[in-house]
Amino acid sequence: MILLNIFETTLPLTNPVLLFSLLLFIILFAPLILNKLKIPQLIGLIIAGAVIGPNGLNLMLRDSSIVLFGTVGLLYIMFLAGLEIDLLDFKKNRTKSLVFGIYTFSIPFTLGFLVGHYFLQYSIITSILLAAMFSSHTLIAYPMISKLGVAKNRAVNITIGGTIITDVLALLVLAGVAGVSTGEVTNGFWLRLSISVLIFGMIVLFLFPIIGRWFFKRFHDNISQYIFVLAMLFLGAFLAEAAGIEAIIGAFLVGLALNRVIPHTSPLMNRVAFIGNALFIPFFLIGVGMLIDYRVFFKDFETIKVAVTMIVVATTSKFLAAWLTQKTYKFSADERRLIFGLSNAHVAATLAVVLVGYNIILNKAEIAAAALQNKVIEPVRLFDENVLNGTILLILATCTIAAFIAQKGARNIALLENNDNSSEETKTVERILIPLSNIETTNELVNLSVTIKSKKNKKGLYALNIVDNNSNDSAAEKKGKKLMEKAHIAVSATDNTLNELIRYDLNIVNGISSVVMENKITDLVLGVHNNTNISDSFLSNFTEGILTKCNTTTLIYKAAQPLVTIKKHLVVVPEKAEKEIGFSAWITKVWNIANNTNTKMVFYAVEDTLNELKSIHEKHPIDAEFVLFNDWNKFLSLVDDIKVDENLIIVLSRKEYMSYHNIMPKIPSYLNTYFKSNSFIIIYPKQMGISDLSTLNLKDTSPIEPMEKLDEIGKTLVNIFKKK
Repeated sequence: MILLNIFETTLPLTNPVLLFSLLLFIILFAPLILNKLKIPQLIGLIIAGAVIGPNGLNLMLRDSSIVLFGTVGLLYIMFLAGLEIDLLDFKKNRTKSLVFGIYTFSIPFTLGFLVGHYFLQYSIITSILLAAMFSSHTLIAYPMISKLGVAKNRAVNITIGGTIITDVLALLVLAGVAGVSTGEVTNGFWLRLSISVLIFGMIVLFLFPIIGRWFFKRFHDNISQYIFVLAMLFLGAFLAEAAGIEAIIGAFLVGLALNRVIPHTSPLMNRVAFIGNALFIPFFLIGVGMLIDYRVFFKDFETIKVAVTMIVVATTSKFLAAWLTQKTYKFSADERRLIFGLSNAHVAATLAVVLVGYNIILNKAEIAAAALQNKVIEPVRLFDENVLNGTILLILATCTIAAFIAQKGARNIALLENNDNSSEETKTVERILIPLSNIETTNELVNLSVTIKSKKNKKGLYALNIVDNNSNDSAAEKKGKKLMEKAHIAVSATDNTLNELIRYDLNIVNGISSVVMENKITDLVLGVHNNTNISDSFLSNFTEGILTKCNTTTLIYKAAQPLVTIKKHLVVVPEKAEKEIGFSAWITKVWNIANNTNTKMVFYAVEDTLNELKSIHEKHPIDAEFVLFNDWNKFLSLVDDIKVDENLIIVLSRKEYMSYHNIMPKIPSYLNTYFKSNSFIIIYPKQMGISDLSTLNLKDTSPIEPMEKLDEIGKTLVNIFKKK
């Protein structure tokens, strides 16, 4: 009997456990089933929402919980768009975004007004509001495009920028029409709105990044960081509403504001995207589906006429805007498909416009007067039921078209990019080795390694722990297991795979070099604890040890603060560095840091080297500045240039190679004395032309050498890896 009471006997269902379980199964299986029919995931969720909703099988109502999670999902879409956008491309394409924004607002607005006023016979003010509804759009296809890996395509950047422009203009029209209809528009209305929006924008774009860096420097707990991001998202959305604009605009601006402090390759970014795509965005799509009422098709001819007209006008005008943008900037057909697919869906702002229009009653005075006489007069609404029902069908039709078109364009572009990169990827197999010895530096070493690697290289990370094979102490093995566990967790959080390596050896140098040879390591990332100084003899001993035995690009990293909180990187490059054989390898790592963290790079070098860097920058633009730096004897002049929250990257050289400078052995003492509060990365490029490392003579690091007689190189490394 108790079991029978668990199950609902009436519809709609009210048991919260059963409801949530049903929604999760829909999120799980609806996309999988419809994907076999070549139907995009977002359409599958919308259809599922229509089936289970109050206008379908009536399994559940579109109650406050669905609305709440749906609101979060909608804000999440806009937030992710701002968070994942390439800021450099966004700035570079701002004129194109403006042009597209004008196209995608003015064409639907003009066509919508003409059709509404002259074909549907609506009043001028109703036609204006209807035209504003056609001009707005929602980036509902963005999560799908992001999953396909083309979120940084120029067409996507331009469309996102244009979306903000057209939605803001459409919502301003809504505010104006609503104000005129209700008599709230006065002489100071637009001035107050402009001032409030300006204050809101300054708070989000300038204050939020400062708060973000402060928080991430002091709190490293994964859960706290995610809750902080979610809180900032909703605070920004609320401030937008308080300023008089829609919350979706606020969500996008918060994404832009936190873009630099949440790198694309960071664990936090992975968590933000994962939870949004797994829960909140699907809830939003299911909620949209619950609005759909198939019965409007059978009500009367006028409803069908209005709905078909709205769908044709909205789709045609958005296609014309995308086509004009393609012709103006000579984009490809697939890029046009991306623009059209992203800009054709009408959901968020469209719903806001139609609901406001439907709720505006034009004959309030007559209704009030009739009530005094005990009479009832039907309200005259700015939007009638035909427009309201037509909007629901408009949402379904435009979302369906947008999903199919965007999916086709994104897949074609992704396939083209994969084909272009396939030949380059087969040339070099990237393998990054991270020797671990300190639990406190593990996360930052992993973060740096993930940041410098290629995005498509998911399996190229190796973690190494060297255990003294002459010791019976189990504490060393336990420490190694803890190190590996922490590294594995950190790498897994970034959706990458870690290869765990344990080496039993008496000599650290011998252990690292052997692992490098055996696993064909291309890059070596070593850590220095923040409270540990580098001795003056370190670099000379280091070059005689690891660097003579390991033909790798080697990075020595000291993290005074988390990598995500760095505002700028100062890169000091020696003369003739571009002529070394390892130049392309280390410059790729620097470029990856810039791209994956959206952080500015300031290069200090001689004129010839700067010219080479500028030529690379022209082909692969990043946010960069180039400063002439002729004399390494004036290295300490950088003390005046580097500020708080900035990182120093120093490219050094082995002795007797062409980019070597006699000031380089003094770098450790400079770093210890003058750059204590700053993070730094020392880069040793691959300079030896060694094709087969197995020819190296390793007899000076015999595995039977006792621990107390380790050479100076090994002692130096041991001291560096351990916190004082």
